[in-house]
Amino acid sequence: MGVVWVDCEAGTYVRTLCVHLGYLLGMGAHMQELRRVRSGALVEDPSMVSMHDVKDAQWLYEQYGNEDYLRRVIMPLEILLIGKPRIVIKDTSVNAVCYGAQLMLPGVLRYESGIEVGSEVVIMTTKGEAVSIAIAQMTTSTLATCDHGIVARTKRVIMDRDTYEKKWKLGPFAKKKADLKEQGKLDKYGRVTDSTPTAWKLLFGEPDAATSINKVAEHMKANPEKVVAAPKKEVKEVKEVKAAKEEPEVSEEKAEKKRDKKDKKDKDDKKEKKEKKEKKEKKSKKSKKDSDSDSE
Repeated sequence: MGVVWVDCEAGTYVRTLCVHLGYLLGMGAHMQELRRVRSGALVEDPSMVSMHDVKDAQWLYEQYGNEDYLRRVIMPLEILLIGKPRIVIKDTSVNAVCYGAQLMLPGVLRYESGIEVGSEVVIMTTKGEAVSIAIAQMTTSTLATCDHGIVARTKRVIMDRDTYEKKWKLGPFAKKKADLKEQGKLDKYGRVTDSTPTAWKLLFGEPDAATSINKVAEHMKANPEKVVAAPKKEVKEVKEVKAAKEEPEVSEEKAEKKRDKKDKKDKDDKKEKKEKKEKKEKKSKKSKKDSDSDSE
């Protein structure tokens, strides 16, 4: 008889493994007893409880309203995620992530060292609540030197939606984006067009590239002609807007003429109906007189 410790992933056939060990040793072998001593972050220690403990904790809570035993027995989900790097985000960003949004750099408060691109991270609230598991898109050094961009792409959302209040589309960049869309300098999906300002193109023209505002400022200083020279398309748009402002007067005149025509037509229709009605009444009276004369 022998004791074998195996460190394996979920789905490993330990019974088959014992049989194969017997083949390698040149003799028959089978598994007599299987005991799981660890599962992820949970190990055999005083924190382990039995189903009797769960039942007793529930009874104590239902009878006396004391939840201390229940909190000791049922541990929070975050205990399973203590081995992953954490990124703490602002409360205003929590609900957006719960709805599946990617975590952007303005929503980050704190982060651990050692984060690499492609590694799994846990997105946490300031209270220590797990929001989601995500795949990092920036390293720790990039997070420290950049001021915008996608930090992590959501893999699995843990927190329920609307636990925190909705706060998206209220930030400075979101408002600026809405203004540019209204002015026609971005398309209806917020994508860059020919009339988009150069600074916005440098910041958000390439979503996967992390560019800082300082770099954009340096680029604009080095290329002042891009700042001063207004694109011809914008001037054309201004002329079109002026023309559109002058057009309503003409359209009002047309509308007034249409209304007059409509009123005249309605009057003619009413007059025609009245004449038909009078003719009908005269005809009915005449027919009545004829019938009376015949009866006499």
